[in-house]
Amino acid sequence: MSWFLTLLGIIALIILHELGHFTVAKLVGMRVERFSLFFPPTLLRVRRGETEYAIGAIPAGGYVKITGMNPEELKDLDPEVARRAYYSQPPWKRIVVILAGPGVNIVIAFVLFWAVLFSGNLNGAIALGNLNPAVPTLTATTSVQAIERGKPADGVLRPGDRIIAVEGRPATVATTMQAINAHRCPGPLVEGCRAATPVHLTVSRAGHRITLSVYPRYSKEARRMLIGFNFTTAARHFSAPGAASAALKEMWHSTTQTLTGFFKALTNSKVRHEVSSIVGITQVGHETVAAGAGYALVFLGYLSLILAVINLFPFLPLDGGHVAWSIAEKLRGKRVSLLAMYRYSSVGIILLLFLVVNGVSNDISRLTG
Repeated sequence: MSWFLTLLGIIALIILHELGHFTVAKLVGMRVERFSLFFPPTLLRVRRGETEYAIGAIPAGGYVKITGMNPEELKDLDPEVARRAYYSQPPWKRIVVILAGPGVNIVIAFVLFWAVLFSGNLNGAIALGNLNPAVPTLTATTSVQAIERGKPADGVLRPGDRIIAVEGRPATVATTMQAINAHRCPGPLVEGCRAATPVHLTVSRAGHRITLSVYPRYSKEARRMLIGFNFTTAARHFSAPGAASAALKEMWHSTTQTLTGFFKALTNSKVRHEVSSIVGITQVGHETVAAGAGYALVFLGYLSLILAVINLFPFLPLDGGHVAWSIAEKLRGKRVSLLAMYRYSSVGIILLLFLVVNGVSNDISRLTG
């Protein structure tokens, strides 16, 4: 089932990306010839009005074909059709249509990240915390998660206990740690030395209040007195504006990491060995979906953002290439030749293809052990 959901999620991202191009192209009056999920050869097609809707056999993306996206096509078109062609439109319309696809992906990433943070989903908060440790998505609670064997708390505290008071005062994570550390060894602080006095904890256990006494011991590694238990972590509560701000920070971090990772992959063989293709991405997606809804939403949001970033690289036939040449035309005041466009773009496309082939090779190696 997780494989099906993973593929469904990836297909949804592709459809929504192309739907962005399609919708805005229609809104500004361009003629859309085809809306295709996946690439040819075509398996299924149906025509509605002037647009053909199709499903291809190669599941590597999708596309929207707008009439006249090659400027050399214009001379062979009927004047009425040519009037609505892509290259008959002013640069600003072309830019808006092209940016609509990546724009949808960016919005999807923001909405999914925001929803995970605002809802307080623990799995999602953990995933986002791993994505960008600089954003505090988790918070510790005064509940006991685990007890270390052989430590002072072993046999005294139990997992699930909630510390409600320490030394007779209301407990927080910080005050509990401070109170435990305040009980010092009678002599020098050496590994495992026992505090002269116990720390008094009031805990809630199965609906009852219990007061416990535990003698802390010194940990040289932690450089403090400990009793040997871990606090339970919970998703940090975000307000709607707070979740929006945190989501934007997550997105900015992911974007910069993607860009630096791309350039490192071209120059560093170790980084290249970590590159994945759609095969590896699907495998990771399957494992993530199986881990829970929060993880799955973060994965889809992250993948949507990466699709937007890669699509905005300034090389044809990527969206960023179309935007770059529309801007160049606006600045020059005249059209750029198709030959010049593809000569410039060929270098970037070769580099991208190199990484795609490398990613497929890495995935095959991983899958075959």
